[in-house]
Amino acid sequence: MKILIVGGGRLVYFLSRTFLERGYKVTIVNRDHDECSRLARLLSKAVVVHGDGSDPQILEEAGAETTDVVLAVTPKDQDNLVICQLAELRFHVPRNLALVNDPDNETVFRQLGITGAFSVTQLFLSMIEQRVALAQVANLVPLFGGKINITEVLLTEGSPVVGKALRDIALPEDSLVASILRGDQPIVPRGTTVLQENDRLVVMTMAENHGQVLSALTGISP
Repeated sequence: MKILIVGGGRLVYFLSRTFLERGYKVTIVNRDHDECSRLARLLSKAVVVHGDGSDPQILEEAGAETTDVVLAVTPKDQDNLVICQLAELRFHVPRNLALVNDPDNETVFRQLGITGAFSVTQLFLSMIEQRVALAQVANLVPLFGGKINITEVLLTEGSPVVGKALRDIALPEDSLVASILRGDQPIVPRGTTVLQENDRLVVMTMAENHGQVLSALTGISP
């Protein structure tokens, strides 16, 4: 797989090093000449291109037309947006990911068609909230640009749904208990399935009702 990374700093170095260790072909685009020299010295297997990654000519020189993934991780959200738009619309790169430095811009990115936008701030916030406020919640996996979440929920003694059948539990619309792990036995749930203490539920939710679903299952306010 060929990966084109636009940006610099320690993040780009560590990402590139990890990708190279996994056998991927990596090209880095950076506008700082000295940093390009440093990256080329430290990452001898990577191709390093000096230039502005939001310039279509530079992206072309970096081989965007034959790249599988473009990762835009510059400190400027507007540059990351333009880079991904160029990669998708001009060079037809199949997968484009953009770092959103200001979490308030994440919605704008998605409205403009960049479904691979991700905010480090939001990711850390979500992880902290799940670990601190909901100790029985784990494995939060966002899909489709964060529009859908898949979460594992452990039912404890105090969970309000223990002893109830699924059909009797008032979950928000657009949410689903997809499976249950009871001991070592996986269960495909039905409406008549009665939930028990220590059940592990795999729950699918929309981003907007995620907190409501967890609250209904655990009794802890989002």
